[in-house]
Amino acid sequence: MLDSWALNPTAGLPYELFLFVSRLVPMVNVDLLIYDDEGRILLTWRDDEIHGAGWHVPGGMIRYKETAEQRVHATALEELGATVEFAEPPIIEQIIEPERRVRGHYVSLVYKCRLLSAPSPAMSFTEGEPMRGQWAWHTRCPENMIAVHQRYGRFFA
Repeated sequence: MLDSWALNPTAGLPYELFLFVSRLVPMVNVDLLIYDDEGRILLTWRDDEIHGAGWHVPGGMIRYKETAEQRVHATALEELGATVEFAEPPIIEQIIEPERRVRGHYVSLVYKCRLLSAPSPAMSFTEGEPMRGQWAWHTRCPENMIAVHQRYGRFFA
């Protein structure tokens, strides 16, 4: 039975089940546009089989029975070790990638955020090649932004 694959969907789905579900229905996620006082945007480095390597706006899929606001706070904590505040309502972005079968349709709730606590210094990118999970401030959209997030280039000062 399918229920046995997702015993606790509030904690997220097992990865293979998540990928399967993403072939059937749009996925709803939050993306965090985190600004500092200089107008820079905080990005994190990702490197995975879905979107490849590059900078991206921190974000996460909303879990079953989780509010978007709860996911914003959880994402900031998980990806940055930080807390944020944000303005509402979010900007709604629909992302459809016709050539992609898995994870090819998103409804993104984009929140403009401000840090309430500093991101983890241990996760900071300083030099060399970025590693998965590292963060850095950006004044403009980097050339190596993952393709699906290049649409956020318009939010840079």
